[in-house]
Amino acid sequence: MKKTFLSSLLILSTLTSVNFAQPAKATQAATTKALIKTKQTSEVPFVNKVLPNGLEIIVLPDASVPIVTVELAVRNGSFTEPPELNGLSHLYEHMFFKSNQAVLLSQCESAINAGGLSERGRQMCANPLALKSQLGSLAYLNDADQLNIYNGTTREEVVNYFYTTTSSYVGSAIRLINDAVRYPTFDEQEFKEEIQVVIGEIDRNESNPFFYLNRTLMEKLYYKYPTRKNALGTRETVLSATTDKMRLIQSRYYVPNNSALVVTGDVKAEDVFRLAEASFGSWKRREVDPFKEFPLVEHPALPKSAGFIVEQPVQNVLINVGWHGPSVGKDDAATYAADVFSYILSQPNSRFQRAMVDSGLTVGADIGYYTQRNVGPIQLALVTTPDKGKAALKAAYAEIAQFNKPDYFTDEELESAKAILESRDLFDREKLSDYTHVLGFWWSSTGIDYFRGYHKNLRATSRADINRYVKTYIQNKPHVGVALISTEAQAQAKITPEDLIGK
Repeated sequence: MKKTFLSSLLILSTLTSVNFAQPAKATQAATTKALIKTKQTSEVPFVNKVLPNGLEIIVLPDASVPIVTVELAVRNGSFTEPPELNGLSHLYEHMFFKSNQAVLLSQCESAINAGGLSERGRQMCANPLALKSQLGSLAYLNDADQLNIYNGTTREEVVNYFYTTTSSYVGSAIRLINDAVRYPTFDEQEFKEEIQVVIGEIDRNESNPFFYLNRTLMEKLYYKYPTRKNALGTRETVLSATTDKMRLIQSRYYVPNNSALVVTGDVKAEDVFRLAEASFGSWKRREVDPFKEFPLVEHPALPKSAGFIVEQPVQNVLINVGWHGPSVGKDDAATYAADVFSYILSQPNSRFQRAMVDSGLTVGADIGYYTQRNVGPIQLALVTTPDKGKAALKAAYAEIAQFNKPDYFTDEELESAKAILESRDLFDREKLSDYTHVLGFWWSSTGIDYFRGYHKNLRATSRADINRYVKTYIQNKPHVGVALISTEAQAQAKITPEDLIGK
């Protein structure tokens, strides 16, 4: 599943009190039975089409409100980044919504109509004027006021850009994305400004103590190629970025056969296909698939388990333990089992929660798998107090040793987890502007066919599948443990690296 479980525990870590109530278990059980009884078929009703140039178009129609989200998803991100390019996929994202040749052409034509161009103006306008026949009508730029809800994000295995607008402006949104992706200017002044914006993001992250917990875990877990899991990048790589590096990224990854257009909301699929082909149909395909020319690295297995103490001014004790999990395309069955098992453990009445939370050893405990094409991490997260840190770790490893026992979870809990996963997806679809990003994420990391069969494969997940997942990736496997704790708390807790790996 997507990486969401840890954020809730980070929120818990900021609480001043470590006493809070679990949801009522009777209500939980009643809800579970209702979900199992319903057994809704929740396959996502999207349709897709691939243009001759390789661009995939994914449409999820919903006419309940006249709102549309148009997104471009690109298979780019930190998993494509060697050290010298680390963080530059993120910087590229910042440049996407800056000036492009279409906007510049519009400005040039306005200047010409107003009385002509200066010598410098003629130099600046030479390129956009030469592209006039390719760019076509720029009337859509008059709709800018209707297209002012937009953003982009960069993750390990996807970069996405989107506009949300009313349904009558879907064509203009498609044109804006087309011109931004195909005709960027990479203006040097704008580029310098965005470098400082990204440096500001790095500064904000580094001022947050929790940043060091995740960074340490990822750097140690993926020790040979840590940049491939660091979408933010480093101060050094961002400050050394150039517009030539932006064009290098563009030439490798911003091509139709490495991109998808995702449109959700009040649209008809046939209309979207027609509009997309009109705008993107002439976009030239890259001759060689970028992942064949620049293949993903193979993250080597951990040679042994290791624990690390990170001292930061935090109130509670946060502990993360990470394992190398399955990769989509190599062990798909384990990815479904990982999601189901994670949900079994997350339920308030599970044996895991009773042992870790109801016992008073932690204020929060969770385990989850982050679906990835290139070795997704499995993470155990605990929030506890200095006086209970060692006991919490001992209890967690005792539970891990029991994960594959026949009585660790019931058949009802297994079916409940599947039902909850399906119902959560149905709930997420209520806000299509956000669900657009879900589709883009799955398309990039797994391929849309994986997601098309996601719920069917979840429903087929068995106890044997979960036991295989646990034995293959968790029990007795090398792992990394990290504790985020203040200097004062560590003097009391005395957590050791050995404690963090269950020794």
